[in-house]
Amino acid sequence: MLRVYLIIALYVLIPVLIIESFKRWTWAQKTGTVVMAYAIGILFALTGFVHFEPGTTEAASFSKLQSLLMSITVPLAIPLMLFNCDFKLWTKALPKTIWSLVGGLTAVIVAIVSGYFIFRNRGIEEFDKVCAMMTGIYTGGTMNFNALGSSLRVDKTTMAIVLAFEMVLTTPYIFFIIGGGFKVFRKILPYQDVTRRGRHDEPVQTMDVEDYKGMFRKKSVGGMFLGLGLSVLFLAIAAGLALLLTGKLNELVIILTITTLSIIASFFKKVRELPKTFELGMFFILIFSVIVASLFDIHSVNGGSLTIGMFVCWVMVLSAVLHLIFCRIAHVSGDLFCVSQVALLCSPPFVPPVVGAMQNKKVLISGIVIGLVGYALGTYLGVAIFGFLRMLG
Repeated sequence: MLRVYLIIALYVLIPVLIIESFKRWTWAQKTGTVVMAYAIGILFALTGFVHFEPGTTEAASFSKLQSLLMSITVPLAIPLMLFNCDFKLWTKALPKTIWSLVGGLTAVIVAIVSGYFIFRNRGIEEFDKVCAMMTGIYTGGTMNFNALGSSLRVDKTTMAIVLAFEMVLTTPYIFFIIGGGFKVFRKILPYQDVTRRGRHDEPVQTMDVEDYKGMFRKKSVGGMFLGLGLSVLFLAIAAGLALLLTGKLNELVIILTITTLSIIASFFKKVRELPKTFELGMFFILIFSVIVASLFDIHSVNGGSLTIGMFVCWVMVLSAVLHLIFCRIAHVSGDLFCVSQVALLCSPPFVPPVVGAMQNKKVLISGIVIGLVGYALGTYLGVAIFGFLRMLG
């Protein structure tokens, strides 16, 4: 158990060291805190440092502690990162957000249906159900994938193979975006984020993201603790509401409630001017990033169906390309495209790390909203695709 507690302590300590490095050295500032967190997490995974023998008490305890940290860090981070955003300006970005959302959902549907006709005679069992699950996971994440797999009674082995290929193909793509790939999309989609106001259309919400200097001054510490207290309160309210409405800690209800309460709070000037709340939120995101990256398993695909892997690859690549073309036509910015991709492919909790890597908090709320809508629609779209493909035979 000593090793378990040591790893958990490192999950918390490493972000502190990353922040200190970011404050002191130029190379760390150029690399980015989120990239460093993912790199260290992957190093943990590749060395086997965080892997335990399955079925042991240590493995069970470690898995529970990992899940607990992952389940609380992002819900605590989201309010802290939203408090100092001026959402009165976000209404101007709403049309572009809708265009990006519609483009992303349309791209996934086209990729799924076209993939069905290409791969349907290649021996994939329950292929119409596989298409339904892929629709769910690429419009809302694993929650919709599991919901569709359960409701359609998909074979557990098939579910495991599809999920393994999806993780192996999607994870490098997300790492690419976070590691600097967003700069490529900025060149392909060189449009400004619409968050401007004033006579001379001057920009607001400046890009002073991740300014960790002065975090531990007396004034900053008091403000950060007040922001953290509000975050804990919002999490408690969201958890209580989820239990009341669904009888369980439903992630969709929790994130939707937290986001709503945070947006409301941001309209109060005293909350919006709390110092260093974004940076404190980033600290929790760095914890989450190290943990997620440490879960990466390069051996997760062994002996699965190659045809399923080809289908998953087709859906991911074609949907991304079609979404990119759609955003180019609609003049959607590269950063909004990136958060849209991550929100639909992975779910809202993965949006803040990308925002942190891009150092553009102006697209944070857009990404979360797109992810939440994907959560809400993903299961319905999956069932609709299943019915449509079943009707086609």
